[in-house]
Amino acid sequence: MANAFIPYGSYWSTPFAKWQGSLANLNSIRLAAEVGSQFLDAKRIPREKINLGILGITNPQPGSFYGLPWLTGLLGLENVPGPTVQQACATSARALQMAAAEIALGGAGCALVVCADRMSNGPVVYYPDASAPGGNGLTEKWTLDNFARDPYAKNAMIDTAENASARLGIASAELNEVTLARYAQYQAALADDRAFQRRYMVEAPLSDSGFRKQSGALAADEGIFATTAEGLAKLKPVKPNGTHTFGTQTHPADGNAGMIVTTRELARELSADPAIEIELLGFGQARVDKGYMPLAPAPAAQAALKQAGLSIEDVDAVKTHNPFAANDIAFARETGFPLEKMNNYGCSLIWGHPQGPTGLRSVIELIEELALRGGGIGLFTGCAAGDSGMAVVLRVGR
Repeated sequence: MANAFIPYGSYWSTPFAKWQGSLANLNSIRLAAEVGSQFLDAKRIPREKINLGILGITNPQPGSFYGLPWLTGLLGLENVPGPTVQQACATSARALQMAAAEIALGGAGCALVVCADRMSNGPVVYYPDASAPGGNGLTEKWTLDNFARDPYAKNAMIDTAENASARLGIASAELNEVTLARYAQYQAALADDRAFQRRYMVEAPLSDSGFRKQSGALAADEGIFATTAEGLAKLKPVKPNGTHTFGTQTHPADGNAGMIVTTRELARELSADPAIEIELLGFGQARVDKGYMPLAPAPAAQAALKQAGLSIEDVDAVKTHNPFAANDIAFARETGFPLEKMNNYGCSLIWGHPQGPTGLRSVIELIEELALRGGGIGLFTGCAAGDSGMAVVLRVGR
């Protein structure tokens, strides 16, 4: 991938709210439009420059059939076309890959990528089937039923974590150690009155479900679990004879994130600091054995590095989507990248998983980490439903 750039500072993430928390009743597309419109105005990003939109959303909500055209209309981008993307946990990485490809191939000059989701109040879908006994159709709890069963692999999400632990010989004590370390890394993002998070995080306005009157704002992550070695040791595994507890896996969340992807020239023009250049270098994807989802991030990362013409030894910072602590252990063992150097300032294991925007927030934090260290090569990788994974490689230069 070449000639696809991110203007420094031209991205946002809201705080992530806990499941059934402050954002539970707000339509994700309408909320993302409220946040995105304020962001475009505050950053003075000319709307006329944007000629492609990509929306990532995984959980159906009222009006989401219209997806991207509805969002861009609400943002004052009425003539901006583009797709709506749904690829479970890989939605952000896929949306970025599509935006970068459009820019690199000349199909667009400036793309706005928005990923928005609400795990709370997931829909209950009824599928009519007149040929079924008694004409009874099928009812599906969109979130809970799909967490509980992969229709192809015939297992739950947690089963994939246990399969990975069994194959790699990972014990609960090691999972606890990783989780405790990740919690400590997140505390660094809260230091000095959340100085790191304030580099990119914006408030999410709170209102009634009709967006009639704002009642407040969500300014910081909601639902972070205080984590101690003693507390983790007391928790029992979720599965009989298993290794993962509720403390060593992520929690469902709500939120949104957005990013501009454009040409080098326009990136310099829109950048909050023209001396900082952010280039998307490569993307990769992988699919592993049925029921072994936590093993997918490593081969996805290796594919992205290969496309970028790099190796893991060239990487300065790694961010992972790690719904289970086993994910990071598997990645470190496969690639040799040190466990303790991954996921500085936080990760989805700690701040939760709204699905669509999870990866985009990770990429944003990766950029800011590299900017603080004076530049370097960054890698984001994560697993996704169906024992798959996607990865992004980028460079931050000065």
